[in-house]
Amino acid sequence: MNNKRWYDKFNETQRALNLLKKLNPEAQKKISKDLVDVASAIKNINKENSETPLSLGIKRVLGLYQSGQNRRWYDRNKNLSVAMKTVSTLPEADYINVMEGLCMSVKD
Repeated sequence: MNNKRWYDKFNETQRALNLLKKLNPEAQKKISKDLVDVASAIKNINKENSETPLSLGIKRVLGLYQSGQNRRWYDRNKNLSVAMKTVSTLPEADYINVMEGLCMSVKD
């Protein structure tokens, strides 16, 4: 399968985005804030860990750049856009854990 975006290879991301899309704007805003808070906490922990990779990778950097073009539905929602940009800068393993956690906390 040829993935268009860096995160397309993660089923958790597709599921999480589908769940977020179904929520009302107030719930999306609350979850966006929670995602930013969790990502910020993980980043602070990773600052202390010398084994955390420093590079995001070319696909992630390109994705962050292209998010300004508002092609994706959540890029047009200020809160979700900020949350997804923030979470996408996490190391891959942390990113996957956050998306899995989101899927578990938001029910279909």
